[in-house]
Amino acid sequence: MTEQTWFILAIIIYMAVMLAIGYWSYRQTDEYDDYMLAGRGLNPFVAALSAGASDMSGWLLMGLPGALFVTGMSELWIAVGLLIGCWANWYFVAPRLRSYSEVAENSITIPSFVENRVHDKSRILRITSSIVILVFFTFYVSSGMVAGGKYFEATFDSSYLNGMLIIAAVTVGYTFVGGFLAVSYTDAVQGMIMFLALILVPIMALLSLDNPGDIWSWAASHDYGPYTDGIGNPTYFKLFSGVSIAAIISNLAWGLGYFGQPHIIVRFMAIKGPRECRTGRYIGIFWMLLCIIGATMVAIIGTVFFGQDPSIAITDRNKFETIFLDMARILFHPLIAGLVLTAVLAAIMSTISSQLLVTSSALVEDLYKIVVKTKPSNQVLINLSRTAVVAVAVVAGILAINPSDSILALVGFAWAGFGSAFGPLVIASLYWRRLNAPGAIAGMITGALVSFVWGQTPALHAALYEIVPGFIASAIAIVVVSLLTRTPDRATIRQFDESVRLIAEADKHPELPFSQLHNRIEPAAQAPK
Repeated sequence: MTEQTWFILAIIIYMAVMLAIGYWSYRQTDEYDDYMLAGRGLNPFVAALSAGASDMSGWLLMGLPGALFVTGMSELWIAVGLLIGCWANWYFVAPRLRSYSEVAENSITIPSFVENRVHDKSRILRITSSIVILVFFTFYVSSGMVAGGKYFEATFDSSYLNGMLIIAAVTVGYTFVGGFLAVSYTDAVQGMIMFLALILVPIMALLSLDNPGDIWSWAASHDYGPYTDGIGNPTYFKLFSGVSIAAIISNLAWGLGYFGQPHIIVRFMAIKGPRECRTGRYIGIFWMLLCIIGATMVAIIGTVFFGQDPSIAITDRNKFETIFLDMARILFHPLIAGLVLTAVLAAIMSTISSQLLVTSSALVEDLYKIVVKTKPSNQVLINLSRTAVVAVAVVAGILAINPSDSILALVGFAWAGFGSAFGPLVIASLYWRRLNAPGAIAGMITGALVSFVWGQTPALHAALYEIVPGFIASAIAIVVVSLLTRTPDRATIRQFDESVRLIAEADKHPELPFSQLHNRIEPAAQAPK
């Protein structure tokens, strides 16, 4: 068989597994809460890997190795910022959000949680946050479809449109059928594929070298990739060389975005209980750390792997982002290489599916349910959510048919927008009793606007990543407006205290399910003070 045939066989196997997980999840999904949040029964391993896979996308396997290959270790600052942000998200946000989202009228989306947290009767907070999610994630999903189309175009010599449609059909298929459970379990499988690929490829490449020790000196003194003048890249292994303080701050600030990414923190709401968040944190950070190390080693080893052998070359001669794919093709049998190449596909699809589900929940849970007068049945809500998944995918697909740079550039811009609009608000919701509805509304709108304006002003964007001023402005607005307006009512304060006590009870009674702990302290929390 030809190489292309083996690759196609590997993709068919992968797609079949994803659809099978979707069907299994469909058999487990009876209630609306199951479809949207897996019945809050996600185990920490699945929660951790699904959060990581939906977060990293193709950047981990293509963008990061390519940037490190071309520039050197100074590109690691974004990875460092993301790693710190991921740890802080699991440590500070996960347990409290899991507890508080259930206490706050069993909120199953981020917009419904922030509304219930501050008891906003105006619905401004919920509607505005839903619109932010709807707009940004539609373009985010579109960018993922563009990436999938280009992946098929480059890997299988297929047409861009056919590749995009295949990606869209399979991802929409298992999301449509299985909901959050399918998305979480497919993301977990995709996370394992990414992990194994990023460990296996650099190890095999290292073993193929005549002198493995060359990897620590070659790039700094020999030609490779874009360097052809005989001296290589002398600053390759220097973290601070050629990088300004503002650039380091901007790159590290990517970690701030974690607190406000709806498709990531919704996993915290679905995990079994606050106690499981600790296990999830260990698994998630370990997975991410090893994946980043793997991506870094792909770049470092690649300087020698391709630099010493003129008979092989990286396909992408511009940004060198295909270094991981090219290594896999050269090192392995076509079937194994095809399975390794599915890691990129897994990264793309895991992000698309998570964003599709969050966007559909914004349509149904946060917009539709607040305008209907009678509460729809579970089956009606599930069917509406499935319809919303398809509708969002269709709009995103139309945008992706003729991709433009503005759509692709919106990915980084949306990360800053979500981080600025939701990040400070989520943290304040979980840790500040004085937060009220006016402060929450002001903070979310201020963060989104500052991030948007800053990101659209070339001079400002070049000087500092827009999440820094957006995050700071949002936090200031939350504090100032909350302090200048009336204090939260007693019910809101009692609800806050109950969520904190639930976490303490979970640590005291590890043998009891979280739902029983909730029932044990609820009467006391509701008693008048």
